[in-house]
Amino acid sequence: MTGQRLSRRALNRATLARQFLLERADVRVVDAVERLGGLQAQTPHSWYFGLAARLAGVTPEAVSALLVDRSLVRIALQRSTIHLVSARDGLAWRPLLTPVILRATLQTYRRFLDGVDLDELAAVGRELLAEAPLTFAALEKGLAERWPANDPHALSYTVRALLPLVQVPPRGSWGPSGPVSGPIAHIPAEFWLDAGPVEPAVPDDLVLRYLGAFGPAGVKDAQTWSGLTRLGEVFERLRPRLVTFTDDEGRELFDLPDAPRPGEETPSPVRFLYDFDNLHLSYAERNRFQVPETAEARARTFTKNGQLPGTILVDGDVHGVWVLTRGRGGATLTVRPLSRWSAAQASAIEAEGAALLAFAAPASARQELVVGDPV
Repeated sequence: MTGQRLSRRALNRATLARQFLLERADVRVVDAVERLGGLQAQTPHSWYFGLAARLAGVTPEAVSALLVDRSLVRIALQRSTIHLVSARDGLAWRPLLTPVILRATLQTYRRFLDGVDLDELAAVGRELLAEAPLTFAALEKGLAERWPANDPHALSYTVRALLPLVQVPPRGSWGPSGPVSGPIAHIPAEFWLDAGPVEPAVPDDLVLRYLGAFGPAGVKDAQTWSGLTRLGEVFERLRPRLVTFTDDEGRELFDLPDAPRPGEETPSPVRFLYDFDNLHLSYAERNRFQVPETAEARARTFTKNGQLPGTILVDGDVHGVWVLTRGRGGATLTVRPLSRWSAAQASAIEAEGAALLAFAAPASARQELVVGDPV
């Protein structure tokens, strides 16, 4: 099997299988989040739709309850971005990723930290946050008493890098009538989570988890997903436990021996992915789910800050985008094609869109699906 070529479409199907996007999985939400390698949760609520696309019978209220009971947590991890992970993974992964997060933070804020000892900053921040969650505004007031000459925003964000700060509910939670708004309040994970003794992860652990969720993949892919560097030596150390392939460009890819790799002709249903879905963000080359004729159209949907709307997978590739808007009394889902849809594809998109609306809005609310102009 070593060195066997896997086409782009074969890689597409392999990843869709382990991301529960070929068939919705009937598994516990916490188990699913762990098997998915976490979900990027940069926005308070759009990641809920990532679970809706992947799990059978899931409801936003049930997921929200897991945030409230602390089985799930939103915390800065991979790529220094907020991720939804299990309490166990949050505690295990964060020590390994803290240097990545701190390095990225200091690239922006170091010039504002003259005279600030980072160990002291971490200690003062931990003391301020020990009693109750604080917003950054409240934290900055306390930090300014110790460092009045320094930029308070730089101080608070450096505390976020130094300490594993959890974003606590109600931020990110979901109520009977929809998403719950709330302040962005933080507390160190040690004061919020009680997952029992958890061994800190080592790079080998993270690479194996990555391959289980996103493989087959290469060294640069794992580095893109995690933010860690120098993973080549980790892959070499793990090589005896892995199988290897090459892609269409001859790049070496690694995978777990028993991971699913269905044939490239395996059917792939329509799925709606959310704006920060890791399916698009976890590879150095982002062509695994895009055919060339739609990649250019998708690029035109970027906002000024690089954010995308949700994407629509048709036969495993991005062939549309979507935006959900909520108003008084209801929700509207607007879908826009990136390529011409057949009648059967349009019907499948309408059905999947209706399921997304039913997930997102109470049954009593108005639910409307609108097909917009092509991108």
